[in-house]
Amino acid sequence: MDDVIEVVIEKVSVAGIEIAPSDIAAEAQNHPAQKPDEAWAHAARALVVRRLLLDEADRLEIAAPSLTDADGHKLAPDDARIEALLDQEVKTPSADDATARRFYEHHLERFSSPTIVEAEHILFAASPEDEFAYSLATGDARGAIRTLQAELELFGKLAGELSACPSREQGGNLGQIGPGQTVEPFEQALFALKEGELCDHPVKSRFGVHVIRAGRRIEGETLPFEAVQQKIADYLEEASLRKAVSQYLSILASNTVIEGVEFEAADGPLVQ
Repeated sequence: MDDVIEVVIEKVSVAGIEIAPSDIAAEAQNHPAQKPDEAWAHAARALVVRRLLLDEADRLEIAAPSLTDADGHKLAPDDARIEALLDQEVKTPSADDATARRFYEHHLERFSSPTIVEAEHILFAASPEDEFAYSLATGDARGAIRTLQAELELFGKLAGELSACPSREQGGNLGQIGPGQTVEPFEQALFALKEGELCDHPVKSRFGVHVIRAGRRIEGETLPFEAVQQKIADYLEEASLRKAVSQYLSILASNTVIEGVEFEAADGPLVQ
């Protein structure tokens, strides 16, 4: 018999008014999760949040304005009331030029293209756990390096004859390599080389022992602040809004009796 996964149904209510399990089950379709109880919990929370906001809109006598979504579709009345409530009650600061520039300067790596190096290698395969085989592979790599130091133009030929990597069919060429695309010892050795330079020592990795040569090198570039200023401002303002809405919901929840869903206490006043 197939296993049956049961969801433990707890009463969910806001200010004494229960949210029907059938409504939570329907909402759960919008919250895919690996486990049914996770989808149920997300759905219950979403409906509690919606009820909190609509109750507050009722209290403040906020009507349903004519609003559209990002695609130009008219919002349903309740959705429009929620948008109007948040617009009225949740205020967040604009990201000025100084704030955006500070973020840019503290996160330059986000706005930089990575350095890319064309890599060529000869792999002498051996398991690091097999000390004897690994030692032989290291000796073979040293011998290949000595040969190439005398005649570097033989790299492609030796790769075709000696390498255990499929790249031997391309003379050992692995193509362009960026940060994080290969194992760390290989990457460190490759990026330390100048364009066209042969690594003067065997490079050991979990795959075996490598002889490495760097090909064409394209240095990374940092985008100017002016090119990303608006994107940074949009990101900071969106992050500020998410935090403010979360705080606002926590405040509403703290003033309402809620069953079945927990909210963290607000960690401070609304972002201003």
